[in-house]
Amino acid sequence: MFTIAQIKEAHSNVKSGADFPAYIQAIKQMGVTCYETYVADGHASYFGANDYQTSSPAKYESLSVADTCDAPRFKADLIAHQQGQSDYLTFCRQAAASGINKWSVRMDQLTCTYYDKAGQEILVETIPSV
Repeated sequence: MFTIAQIKEAHSNVKSGADFPAYIQAIKQMGVTCYETYVADGHASYFGANDYQTSSPAKYESLSVADTCDAPRFKADLIAHQQGQSDYLTFCRQAAASGINKWSVRMDQLTCTYYDKAGQEILVETIPSV
């Protein structure tokens, strides 16, 4: 099974949102079937076959996630990030300010779904092929 160290190594190649599709392919090949990233501190839970699960520690100091979601603002920040206009921490700060609590990536569907604090789906994106 995969380890946090292996995932961290694959993530080290991600410099902006433009690098995200290649990262997804790399961890999918490791056996990751799904993962959830929490905006408040950047920790993530990774899932694999046979109920395998592992979690990463917090990646940064805690951010306050807004109670209400500003979906248009988030979508604009996401597009900018995907075009390489922001780094990961900046994007996470923007997501928190826009009320995004977490995102969930499903390898079988190649989707990334963003949720607010109430668990409402805010946006579902298809991850482009590399």
